[in-house]
Amino acid sequence: MNDREIAARYVEEIKKIAAKLGTIRLMEVCGTHTVAIFRAGIRQLLPKNIELVSGPGCPVCVTADDYIDKAIAYSKREGVIIATFGDMLKVPGSTSSLTEAQGEGADIRIVYSPLDSIEIAKQNPMRKVIFLAVGFETTAPTAAATVLAAKAQGVDNLFMLSAQKLVPPALRMLLSDSEVKVDGFILPGHVAVVIGSKAFDFLVSEYNISGVVTGFEPLEILRSILRLLVMIDRGNAEVANEYKSVVSDVGNAAAQKILSQVYEPVNANWRGIGQIKNSGLKMRDDFAGFDIEQTDPIQVESIAKKTACRCGEVLRGVINPTKCPLFGKACVPTHAVGPCMVSVEGVCAAWYKYGGNRFRTN
Repeated sequence: MNDREIAARYVEEIKKIAAKLGTIRLMEVCGTHTVAIFRAGIRQLLPKNIELVSGPGCPVCVTADDYIDKAIAYSKREGVIIATFGDMLKVPGSTSSLTEAQGEGADIRIVYSPLDSIEIAKQNPMRKVIFLAVGFETTAPTAAATVLAAKAQGVDNLFMLSAQKLVPPALRMLLSDSEVKVDGFILPGHVAVVIGSKAFDFLVSEYNISGVVTGFEPLEILRSILRLLVMIDRGNAEVANEYKSVVSDVGNAAAQKILSQVYEPVNANWRGIGQIKNSGLKMRDDFAGFDIEQTDPIQVESIAKKTACRCGEVLRGVINPTKCPLFGKACVPTHAVGPCMVSVEGVCAAWYKYGGNRFRTN
């Protein structure tokens, strides 16, 4: 049986179960899942009563205005080099972006790994190199490993501006939000590689809701949707692992050890959502010398913007992007108003790119 035949079988089984159910809303938490779902046309294959909504699974999208404002302020200081992933450049702060700062002369360099920033620091010993440490549990261990490597190599001009986020606290926030209506979760495979599938058991024990950890191929996603519907139909909440080839129950012990050695949980601000308890990471006191905010604090005054952008509601799965009055009009990938349109994994960017002409109103 080839992939097309297997997919057809999954879809038929999904339709049979869906016929017995009312409207079911399943949230894919990961931005990579959002893109994969659109690229494969999975939404169009599902019955109308099975709705897929996107969650706050794009780290760039949930990075707060004040973090971008700080990064820009540091970039304008003499002797500073900013190292960052490319998709951070266009993320709007309260008044500007890193792209604009770069155009005004700031030394901002794109890297593909936090470890690249060590070499930049070695090549520029008289300058401060600040890596913008943004991401989830997937990339945070690499940032921690970079700090450990810099310390071991005696590199003392490398610093982190940290804004890593943790997924489980965000899911708790969503399930405590009366506006959010979710019947099950398609859980992020990449995050689960690090923290393990059991890290999501609280979905069952605290909220009696199911989740499936899965990969990013169309068949894997369809199988996870089918499994979620089976559990919902039976009234049997559980967390299932459909990505056992790379995800274990307990995750990657080595990555967890490095992460906990360098970082500790802290309350964090998520753009469009607000503060979530213990959902971020900050450096422990033993590594404070690598934390730019501790070694060289900076004060910025973020200006609250009045905008019709509804990115916060999109990130919580309350609305889809087409409900935002800016989508496809004032807000497009080449001129993004909100962060959901900036990143390739942003919900709005995925809807615009893969949603078809019916979503493009400009």
